[in-house]
Amino acid sequence: MATRSMEMFTEFQEQCVENGEKLIKEFFPQRVIELNEFLKTERLSIQNFSKVHSSIEEYIRVDQHIRNRSESEAIEGSAKRARIENDSDLKSHVPIVPCNQFIEELIDEIKPQIRTLIEKCNSVKIWIQLLIPRIEDGNNFGVSIQEDILGEVARIESEAAGFLDQISRYFISRGKMISKIAKYPFIKDYCRSVCELDEKEYLNLRLTLCELRNHYCCLHDTITKNIEKIKKPRSVNTDTMY
Repeated sequence: MATRSMEMFTEFQEQCVENGEKLIKEFFPQRVIELNEFLKTERLSIQNFSKVHSSIEEYIRVDQHIRNRSESEAIEGSAKRARIENDSDLKSHVPIVPCNQFIEELIDEIKPQIRTLIEKCNSVKIWIQLLIPRIEDGNNFGVSIQEDILGEVARIESEAAGFLDQISRYFISRGKMISKIAKYPFIKDYCRSVCELDEKEYLNLRLTLCELRNHYCCLHDTITKNIEKIKKPRSVNTDTMY
């Protein structure tokens, strides 16, 4: 049983090493090309930002629906109001305010790209870590290169995770602004703030794609230039791992 487990463990290590090098040589260059082409599409080359705005009519209708319902409840009395508030069927008739469809569709396409970068960075990290030799005195220049590249990969992985947080913050901020519009539809600053937020998110999404492309490109360039030191960090080759 123990022998079988070690065989499976060794096989996993070998697979990680093989996959890591394949990512650098094949996957990263291909992904740079794909993201670059994506950035050239019409949806990501908009100059007139009015195209990314969404109508505020839905927000106004929600406000009117809530006002009308409140007035009818006040007329019918508190007992009736209590029954209505507990009636899930009636609550289901409250109009749903949609997201900005244009931005939402872009986010749905870009999020898998972010997750892919995070996963590939993790694969590259384990690849390099498995190539780090046993700790010894001296002759550690190659090891320092491995550690520097590991630090850069970890930084990119963390930054990519931050892109996902940014998307969540956008929806939270937009929801708060829309609730203000529903309550105060006569204040135009709230309406304008939603448009400004949508424009900002559009620019952020485009910048995110640029950063993803650049990260793939820089990782490929840096690792390719130092591939020999990464694979054989010491002049005297040793197969001993941590």
